[in-house]
Amino acid sequence: MPTFRLLAWYCLVALSLLSSGAGWAQDLPTFKLLAREGKWFPEVLEVPANTRFRLEITNQNAGPEEFESKELHKELVLAPGVTRALVFAPMKPGTYPFFGEFHPKTARGRIVVK
Repeated sequence: MPTFRLLAWYCLVALSLLSSGAGWAQDLPTFKLLAREGKWFPEVLEVPANTRFRLEITNQNAGPEEFESKELHKELVLAPGVTRALVFAPMKPGTYPFFGEFHPKTARGRIVVK
C-alpha cells in the first residue's frame, strides 16, 4: 500500500475505535456530582461494587474546582460552568474519600461502594 493509503487506513481504524469506545462509555451507569459554593453535592455517592461507572461532575462555583482522590488516583480540573466525566473501573466494596483542591476544607465527600 502506498504510504498515504496506509495512513488513511490507520486513521479510519482509530476513529472507529474511538467512536465505539465513546458510545460504550455513555452506556455505563452514570452518577452526578455537583460543585457549588465550595462544597460537593451530594457529599456521599453510593455506587455498585464490581461495576464500571461514569461520574459526571459539574462545577457551579464562581471559580475553578478540582475533583481529587488520592485513594482512587483520579483528578479532574473544571472551569466554572463546565461539566466533565470520569470513568471508574470496577471497585471493591469500601469508602473512598475525595475533595475539591480549590476548597479543601469545605469540599469533601466520599464514594461508598456497596
